[in-house]
Amino acid sequence: MRIILSRKGFDSENGCQASPIMPDGTLLSFPIPSNDSTLYQDIFYKDKTYFDIIKELNQSTKLKPNSGCHLDPDINYYCINRSNDWTGIFGQAEAAQGHLQNNKITMNDIFLFFGWFKETELIKGRLHYKAKARDLHIIFGYLQIGNIYKNNFPNWTKYHPHAKFKSVKNNCIYTASEKLSFESNLPGYGIFKFNKKLVLTKDNETRSRWDLPECFKKVKISYHNESSFMKGYFDSAKKGQEFIIESNSNITNWAKEIIKTGYIASQQG
Repeated sequence: MRIILSRKGFDSENGCQASPIMPDGTLLSFPIPSNDSTLYQDIFYKDKTYFDIIKELNQSTKLKPNSGCHLDPDINYYCINRSNDWTGIFGQAEAAQGHLQNNKITMNDIFLFFGWFKETELIKGRLHYKAKARDLHIIFGYLQIGNIYKNNFPNWTKYHPHAKFKSVKNNCIYTASEKLSFESNLPGYGIFKFNKKLVLTKDNETRSRWDLPECFKKVKISYHNESSFMKGYFDSAKKGQEFIIESNSNITNWAKEIIKTGYIASQQG
C-alpha cells in the first residue's frame, strides 16, 4: 500500500485565497477555477454555495457565480446531487499522471489530499478569516483506490472533468474502494474536520515548511531528497501535485492514524 500526498484546492495562483477551516471544523477545500461545466454556484456546503462562501471571505475575488471550477478530487458526498452509482473520484492526466504511472500507483494505494487553509469565524452572521490566522497546509481528505480507468469511463463518471477531457494525453480516473482495506467500518474516501494531527505545517513556520515524523527521513519522497530535511523542518516542494512516499510499516501506520483521526473528527459535532 503506497501513500501519495496530493496537493489540491486554491493556491496563490489559482483562486488566490486560502480554503476555510469552517467554524464547525470542516475542512472545505475550494476546487480551482477552470472552464469545466460545474459552477461554484452549483456546489453547496449546507445551505450556502461555494461561491457565497468564497465571496464572503474575499469581497474582491475575481470569481463570479457562474465561474466554472475543477471539482477534483470529488470526495464530499453532500456537495452536489449524486447518482446511485457514485463513489469518491479523482482524476489525473498528462505529466502528473505520468508520474503516478511511472511509480506504479495501483489498487489499494491511498491518496491523502492536502491544501492551503486558514481558520474562519462568524462575525455578525458573516464568515471571516480569523484575525492573525496562520496559513497552513492541512490534510483534508483521502481516497483509497478501488478502480483505475483510462479513457473507458463508467457512465456515472461522465459529469467529472476528467471524463470530459477529449484531447488530453494520459487521462486517468481513480475511483474509491467501497471500504478501507485496513478498516472495514470506514468508507474508502472522505473529507475531514480539523484536528491538529492533520496539520503538516510546523509551528511558527511558513506553510510549506512541514513537521513530519522521524520515519519520513528514512524513505524516498518524490520531488524531494535528503536536502529537503532542514534543521527543524521538512522543506516541501513548492511545485508538484503528487508526492509519492516509499512504503514501509511506519509510513503506513502514520497514514492509517491520519485517516482514522480525520474521519472520527468528521463524525463529531
